Amino acid sequence: MLDADTPVENTDIDIFQYIFDLDVVGPVVAMKEVIPIMRKQDGGTIVNISSGTAFMYLPNNGPYSALKKALAHVSLTAREELKDDNIIVSVIYPYITLTDFEKNTIKDASLQAQEESSEAQEAFKKADTADYTAQRIVEGIERGDAEIFGHDWMKRAQQK
Repeated sequence: MLDADTPVENTDIDIFQYIFDLDVVGPVVAMKEVIPIMRKQDGGTIVNISSGTAFMYLPNNGPYSALKKALAHVSLTAREELKDDNIIVSVIYPYITLTDFEKNTIKDASLQAQEESSEAQEAFKKADTADYTAQRIVEGIERGDAEIFGHDWMKRAQQK
């Protein structure tokens, strides 16, 4: 997955469009393909991966956060539309997860020093393991949650 770590004014529109296609259009296409199959089998579960940044206003992260918010909105709307078909749509807002995500992001070069700051390093020290995030997803699926939060404090942050 790619990111667009940059101030809004420096947003490269081609990269923004690419990430929109990846983070919003891709999941919508996948849902369009799987919904008829799920209807034939009398139900199913769809989980879309958003981000905790979807309800935060983080400098240099606006384009990415906006797209993750859009994915959450589409997912929760689909949940309402599909509930009578026994198709449960959920969205997860994970915290920083220990993957190669950051290594594979598109970044504004001027932000490299910020990423290497002690504050950023401290945040990554608190990152969740992939197993932890997967367990949160499984728990959310088992409960039938509309929204699955990587941590309870994220739910409170969203409500503000």
